[in-house]
Amino acid sequence: QYQLVESGGGLVQPGGSLRLSCAASGFILDYYVIGWFRQVPGKEREGVACSSRGDATTYYADSVKGRFTISRDNSKNTIYLQMNNLKPEDTAVYYCAAGSLGTGWAITLYDFWGQGTQVTVSS
Repeated sequence: QYQLVESGGGLVQPGGSLRLSCAASGFILDYYVIGWFRQVPGKEREGVACSSRGDATTYYADSVKGRFTISRDNSKNTIYLQMNNLKPEDTAVYYCAAGSLGTGWAITLYDFWGQGTQVTVSS
């Protein structure tokens, strides 16, 4: 069974940090492009960060560049999103994803999705 399970969301004050984790089972993450997306009610899911196979290339949305870092630990088959200097506009449900069709923001590139974890940035 192919599965991605996220953890690490929660409530944080502006300027704070969180690290999201996404554990994969049923497939080997090292062979896949990985990505993090987020969605707020009433809006489309948007790409936050993605990384090519082997992490040769990473991309970030302009809104998070310099604050968020995507990474993977192949020994744990896990994806991470380190989020620093969080802002209220970062509040959303965050989803991890893995795909085999290429690196990018298009949702259709990704084969597997996590269930989502809520991140709320508020004082």
